[in-house]
Amino acid sequence: MVNDLKVENYLFQAIDRIILEQILEKRTSKQIWDSMEKKFEGNARVKRSTHQALRRDFEILEMKVSETITKYFACVMSVANKIRSNGEQIRDVTIMEKILRTLTEKFNYVVFSIEESKDIDALTVDELQSSLIEHEHKFHRSNGEEQALKVTMDERNGGRGRVRGRGRGRG
Repeated sequence: MVNDLKVENYLFQAIDRIILEQILEKRTSKQIWDSMEKKFEGNARVKRSTHQALRRDFEILEMKVSETITKYFACVMSVANKIRSNGEQIRDVTIMEKILRTLTEKFNYVVFSIEESKDIDALTVDELQSSLIEHEHKFHRSNGEEQALKVTMDERNGGRGRVRGRGRGRG
């Protein structure tokens, strides 16, 4: 009885005044706790629908062509962390497999290489992200070199693009 009063006192001190007014009629700390649990966790149906929505969000995630690896990882990890905070387990391996499965096509050879050369169970999410960022930087460097080569070729042609036919024109 004394312990129950102590617990009630602690609960009343920790609870916001608006909520406190809603639970004042509860007689025991157990009733207060149960009431708070229902208010803030929701009933089983609400929890189940939240889990379903988060799982669906996770399943439909795909990297967009214009998206960076860092941004895509942030999106995937945000949904995965919401799933975890709602009490559902999601392993890092599951997250990494999802990421590898949903990268854009330009990463296909990288994904194949990672899957063939590394044990995904031994890889961490951070290591995977680091490896993919490194490849992304290589893509940007090679695209920059292609652009520089194109500009150089255009300059050789007098800025006119492709030269066709013989000579410089009719005359």
